[in-house]
Amino acid sequence: QMQLVESGGGLVQAGGSVRLSCAASGRTVSSVNMAWFRQAPGKEREFVAVVGRSGDTYYADSVKGRFTISRDDGKNTVFLQMNSLKPEDTARYYCAASQSAIPVAVLRSTRWYGDWGQGTQVTVSS
Repeated sequence: QMQLVESGGGLVQAGGSVRLSCAASGRTVSSVNMAWFRQAPGKEREFVAVVGRSGDTYYADSVKGRFTISRDDGKNTVFLQMNSLKPEDTARYYCAASQSAIPVAVLRSTRWYGDWGQGTQVTVSS
């Protein structure tokens, strides 16, 4: 089992940038698929981005071209660089880990993820 701790959230103006971090322990981030999800009030948790064991990535259409997921194996940490933020990006962002062997493009459902962090809030003001 992995322990995941997110950080880096906060209040930012529309058009701004934020970088989220997810520090992992218990397993190496390179041995699992690591993803970011987000959940806005009254809405279901939704997929944002994933990085697979081999480093391949996949993004939700709503963030493609604006967000970048990356991994630092030495720090055992996953990042989400968020640029050109919009008010609709406001949500609590969660880091998650999956040991599944399916392709990353399929890893968009929460059901594939067994380990979750507590989340970090990102609020984008207009």
